[in-house]
Amino acid sequence: MSGNVSNVDGGTVFAAVDIGASSGRVILGRVHTAGTGSSERIVELEVVHRFPNAVVEIDGGLRWDFDALFAEVLKGLAAAATVAAAQGEQVASIGIDTWAVDYGLVNKAGELVAQPFSYRDDRSRAAVEPVHRKLDPARLYGTTGLQFLQFNTIYQLASEKNLDGLHALLIPDLIAFLLTGQRRTEATNASTTGLFDAVAGEWATEFLSALGLRKDLFPPLIQPGETVGTLLPEIAAQVGLRQDTRVVAVGSHDTASAVAAVPATADDGGENFAYISSGTWSLVGLELKHPVLTEASREANFTNERGVDGTIRYLRNMGGLWLLSECQRTWAQEGFRPELTALLTAAAALPPGGPQINPDDSYFIAPDNMPERIRAAVRRTGEILPDDPATITRCIMDSLAAGYARTIRDAERLADRTVDVVHVVGGGSQNRLLCQLTADVTGKKVVAGPVEATALGNVLVQARAAGAASGGLAELRALVVQSHNLQVFVPELSRL
Repeated sequence: MSGNVSNVDGGTVFAAVDIGASSGRVILGRVHTAGTGSSERIVELEVVHRFPNAVVEIDGGLRWDFDALFAEVLKGLAAAATVAAAQGEQVASIGIDTWAVDYGLVNKAGELVAQPFSYRDDRSRAAVEPVHRKLDPARLYGTTGLQFLQFNTIYQLASEKNLDGLHALLIPDLIAFLLTGQRRTEATNASTTGLFDAVAGEWATEFLSALGLRKDLFPPLIQPGETVGTLLPEIAAQVGLRQDTRVVAVGSHDTASAVAAVPATADDGGENFAYISSGTWSLVGLELKHPVLTEASREANFTNERGVDGTIRYLRNMGGLWLLSECQRTWAQEGFRPELTALLTAAAALPPGGPQINPDDSYFIAPDNMPERIRAAVRRTGEILPDDPATITRCIMDSLAAGYARTIRDAERLADRTVDVVHVVGGGSQNRLLCQLTADVTGKKVVAGPVEATALGNVLVQARAAGAASGGLAELRALVVQSHNLQVFVPELSRL
């Protein structure tokens, strides 16, 4: 459920700043009873501002135009203030989530010294080997539990030339700093840096020292639900919010917020679920109480990242719908602009058993003529993929579903857990072909939705901090189930 509704529980609303690698939104969230005479509580969202986000080439590298991004955040908060005021509501707090690993460098005066690099820039590749000469990969994994990706923060920082007098602020923390003046590092995002102890839940300071980095390079840690600070006077005046409006730490890594809103219930397996946060990337894994730091887990390239309430997001970061969106961008440049629904319908009509690619291949990370890259990858397997959008789309969908199935099987084995149901959240939950293929290949029931899981997780953590929601993750997830119509896909073996 979503839309423009009154809050029957006192006029308190929450602003979620939710930014992905290709777009961002500012969303108002309301937690209230379903209606007169009802005791059922639901959470609803209203998007008040949307804006694009993209990697740009600046000073010879791929960077984020952070100044433009922050200006859009301010526009969104101003829109949130206007919409809330028109309905007699008050924005109680602001929560921020974005993608992981990237950071901005801020000097003592609080100035951003350069636009932040994007993880899609190739600069960190050369830093991997020097880091591994100082810190053996097995030792790194045994402490951090982090999946090896060449763009992890640890390798990005190792490529920096001079960090004297600077703080590294991860992107959501950088936004929070500019809003409040307070420098903090939220824990779920800190766990993606490669410099965080997965067991202790603290910075792995010995790794910082081994790489010649200051132990205070990152600001102190803060947990989801804690208050970063209140708005700076000039920010409050600019956006039209009260100066005492709090900025609350949420699962600032967008996947942490998304997993917090996975609608898992005791009726469909309780803890025995896998999740796929499907968007630009695919985050596929399990929710655990303790990290898995075995050598077998490292060899399988699984990551152990923090979730809300101290949980462990045991997952692999896989290729995602970036492959399709980049294909669409190339086709549009060539004058072909098919509707996504028509494209997927045409792909679904094709017979199974076509060529597949490895969607995790680093060959697909950078933007550039994705259809031809995919066809070239298929040629390297000895097969031929026609230069046809429907066929290429089907190849992407089959490849993603097969990758999901492999990853879930590996996670079950490595974590000694049996999965009963797969939850797909995020944009990919609307992709009926991908959800059905995932059910077919995994042989498990797939529950699709909600699309806005990240924003829901963001809002629910804020609501709990304000007393508008209560309980642990099970209770927060019950609100999601009560608030949304979910789609169920069961395996159709005849499709394989």
